[in-house]
Amino acid sequence: MSEPLTGQVAIITGGGTGIGFAAARALAQEGARVVLFGPDQDPLSCAVEALLKEGFKSHAVRGDVAQSDSVQALVDEVSTRFGHLNILVNSAAIQPYGTVETTGEADWDRVLAVNLKGIYLTGHYAIPRMKRHGGGAIVNVASVQGIACQENVAAYVASKGGVLALTRAMALDHAKDGIRVNAVCPGTIDTPMLRECAQGNRANHTVEDVLRRWGRAHPLGRVGTADEVGVLIAFLCSPAASFCTGAEYKVDGGLLAKLSVVDADESA
Repeated sequence: MSEPLTGQVAIITGGGTGIGFAAARALAQEGARVVLFGPDQDPLSCAVEALLKEGFKSHAVRGDVAQSDSVQALVDEVSTRFGHLNILVNSAAIQPYGTVETTGEADWDRVLAVNLKGIYLTGHYAIPRMKRHGGGAIVNVASVQGIACQENVAAYVASKGGVLALTRAMALDHAKDGIRVNAVCPGTIDTPMLRECAQGNRANHTVEDVLRRWGRAHPLGRVGTADEVGVLIAFLCSPAASFCTGAEYKVDGGLLAKLSVVDADESA
């Protein structure tokens, strides 16, 4: 039996590492031709090599998701090389720390440009290509922090809340074009970005100690893996999700289902 995405062409922004790479692998396993997009050549080359070792051919394009010319060139190259575009996964993101008081304007603008404007730009150029071939599927990687948040990540949570709103708008605007648009909201996921955050918060502990501590905040008792998010993304891009659009899907180990309650007999 053939894979459900055989013949489909997918662009994955942030595809060189983390959730983006996991999504690319999951899509390739379902038969899609995957194109990885990111700003740094080394992670992209490593990702292409890793996929090839698993028996999957892929293509990498270096560029900046926040730059219109770069995104247009990406979509043009994919359309020229493969003749069509069916799937778009928006996984590129950055996460600096800071409040609205401590975050500099340049940092604020860069976070919103990568995490939110990048989704506008990829959609702006990719959706016309999808329409020409009868539709497609788009998955935007948001975050549980678009719904509820921790302290000191003002720019990041603003961008991820915007991703959820933009997902709904895109889904409504393009349902008539046969394009489904959904979002996934990961909880704490073991990725290079998370480990970088853990490194900055470890004090006298190891990164693994920090990840275990963060994992205990989830009812399932651990952090998630990028592959656990990747398989959901692949499902949402597949014909099995043909009636799913305009929705957000949590992959958070039960994190947002849990209320933080202080027992009455606990000392202040």
